[in-house]
Amino acid sequence: MTSGTLRRLVVLRHAKSAWPPDVADFERPLAPRGCRDAPAAGRRLREADCVPDLVVCSPARRTRQTWDLVAAEFGAGTAVIHEERVYRASAGELLDVVREIPAHVRTLMLIGHNPGVQELVLLLASETDGYALEQTRTKFPTSAIAVLRVPGPWSSLEPGAARLTDMVVPRGANP
Repeated sequence: MTSGTLRRLVVLRHAKSAWPPDVADFERPLAPRGCRDAPAAGRRLREADCVPDLVVCSPARRTRQTWDLVAAEFGAGTAVIHEERVYRASAGELLDVVREIPAHVRTLMLIGHNPGVQELVLLLASETDGYALEQTRTKFPTSAIAVLRVPGPWSSLEPGAARLTDMVVPRGANP
């Protein structure tokens, strides 16, 4: 396999959300901490040269707000698809969404919800760099970012085929 066939899957759990009374789960907004942490995630990705070619984002309010704050740190437009299947998806359902991504996309970001995003990372990662896999097994908190190296086209991605190269939880500073 040549490096030209490698792709990166960046899995981001939405930033911390609020729990206002009488607001449906789908419409829950980000909490103040989430509004601080999401830009920190964007800065971390930009500094790591991990800006996506395409973003697949749950259409829930908190994931859309997370993406808007992350994207503001990139300084350039990135295509985003708000995919209904990502909301409340299982790992298998998320894998199906990823498999539909066109082969020309080299870095894909998936923004979703737990437990699905954590389970997807665990499903795909057979190898890891450092303690990233153990961290992911233990907890995948809000604003967590997992970066997986994926061989071959998205359409042929199988469980255990990826390498988890990083798992971080960026946090914004309190004002």
